[in-house]
Amino acid sequence: MKIRNIAIIAHVDHGKTTLVNQLLKESERYDMHQVLNDRVLDSNDIERERGITILAKNTAIIYKDYRINILDTPGHADFGGEVERIMHMVDGVLLLVDAYEGVMPQTRFVLKKALEAKLLPIVVVNKIDRQFADISRTVNEVYDLFIDLGADEHQLEFPVLYASGLQGLASYEPILQAHIRMEPILDTIIKEIPEPNQDSDKPFLFQPALIDYNDYVGRMGIGKIYQGQVSVNDTINCLRLDDSIIEFRVQKIFQSMGLEKVEVETAYAGDIVSIAGLPDVHVGETFTQLGHHQPLPHLHIDEPTVQMTFLTNNSPFAGQEGKHVTASKIEDRLFKETQKDVSLKANRIGNTEQWIVSGRGELHLGILIENMRREGFEFQVSRPRVIVKEIDGIKHEPYEEVQIDCPQESMGTVIEMMGDRKGELVSMNQLGDYARIQYIMPSRGLIGFMTQFLTATKGYGILSHIFLDYRPMVYETVGNRRSGSLVSLNQGMTTAYAIGRLEDRGIMFVEPREKVYEGMIIGEANKDSDMVVNVTQEKQLSNMRSAGKDSTVVLKKPKQMNLEACLAYINDDELIEITPKTIRLRKQILKANERKKASYGTTKA
Repeated sequence: MKIRNIAIIAHVDHGKTTLVNQLLKESERYDMHQVLNDRVLDSNDIERERGITILAKNTAIIYKDYRINILDTPGHADFGGEVERIMHMVDGVLLLVDAYEGVMPQTRFVLKKALEAKLLPIVVVNKIDRQFADISRTVNEVYDLFIDLGADEHQLEFPVLYASGLQGLASYEPILQAHIRMEPILDTIIKEIPEPNQDSDKPFLFQPALIDYNDYVGRMGIGKIYQGQVSVNDTINCLRLDDSIIEFRVQKIFQSMGLEKVEVETAYAGDIVSIAGLPDVHVGETFTQLGHHQPLPHLHIDEPTVQMTFLTNNSPFAGQEGKHVTASKIEDRLFKETQKDVSLKANRIGNTEQWIVSGRGELHLGILIENMRREGFEFQVSRPRVIVKEIDGIKHEPYEEVQIDCPQESMGTVIEMMGDRKGELVSMNQLGDYARIQYIMPSRGLIGFMTQFLTATKGYGILSHIFLDYRPMVYETVGNRRSGSLVSLNQGMTTAYAIGRLEDRGIMFVEPREKVYEGMIIGEANKDSDMVVNVTQEKQLSNMRSAGKDSTVVLKKPKQMNLEACLAYINDDELIEITPKTIRLRKQILKANERKKASYGTTKA
């Protein structure tokens, strides 16, 4: 069967996974009685809850005697490593651009990677049925982007199609017709995308770019067979990343077909398959025929820019809610994640029960924390911080290119907030009732910014950012919280009486009858310094009649602090305690007098 391998790339929320749903319905193997959920490839719980793709996934459809392997990729900048890894597996890309939003920062990133890999692009202007869609402006922006990124003449002759992923309609012209479904896109893929090398007579060569897991066979490497063929029970070599060689027997070979993994006996050059048999397969290794030891080039992945400290839980409530609480369990889980996600790095700090975990952004690390929490882990994390590099004896920090779309009325507030975080204004344009502002700013200015930004724009603002480069460090505090915390004085149960008395001191994070301990943060102070407060105080009961009439205490609703809000809130001397049931904020040093001593020593130094 003739093969085409293609990746769907775009900025976050431009409709990649929805379009894949519609393409799956065009497959000749699609059963009309089969019900496809929205964004069916977003199988992970967190992906479905947040409406974003986190892991690249492969599927395939049969169309006009062609097998089209499709790779759905994440659109968020923090998961760019997933996009980079699969570029060498495909021969072309389907670049989706939202007809209203136009070219966005992540569009530039993913297209740059595709052009560097010499892939042929097909441009699909999606959501043309959206209100205020500006198709001609979007197409012009795409041409400008290709020229800016240095596309060669062959790449610049890309076809442009128009689609509505939601309606499942596509067209060669910017007018949709109800009877023309996804055929124009599939016909263009067959016509424009070159077929992969299908030389099955050469020695077998394969490189896993993604890792899959199956309860029956364990870890599997997903990748493209560059040449040759492989069958179940064949004995082949694995050339490891440390240059060692190991032999293993192929247990299973799976091909994707729609939503299912189909087991096959033999796979041939050009196809994308999953190979099981090596229990500790890693991304970037090379599988070869016995007697051939020529490895493929290692996959290049951009370095992490943000890191956090993970540590075992040592709070007074440690071990009460979690299933996995020991250092060995946490270390094994972090190591397992680094094998699957090559953009992530985890290193233990000496003989301590602490690990430096580095990733591509705040969301990248936040997803790992959320996954571990749901798996029953209990641990603590520090505030995210950027990775500083020393270049020619000068400290450099990562910078981001930031694009903001916000309503005109909140533009002044946003500009002021970006100025406070050392953002440098690059351009400002008007898009109807919205303003599009572009900035270059230090990455640490974005840590914890999203919550404030959404509040300032009443939820209507869109912020996109992408790593630019390393630049000389700004020796000023950027992005730290200015207000202090309300910190619990003692351990016990909170009372409505105590909370009622403290409400005018700041915003509370706790309700009555919640367990707290000394050093736990129970609210945000309305001053710039921390306040140690007694939140467990009971009302004194006596047989004396009070002069004033007792009235029912009506408390304000406490501020809900989810994981993102906590990561945005904490300062360098604070930690987040993560358990499967609860997320708490605390001071690194729990006892108030020890905190005073530590701060006195720092001030003196």
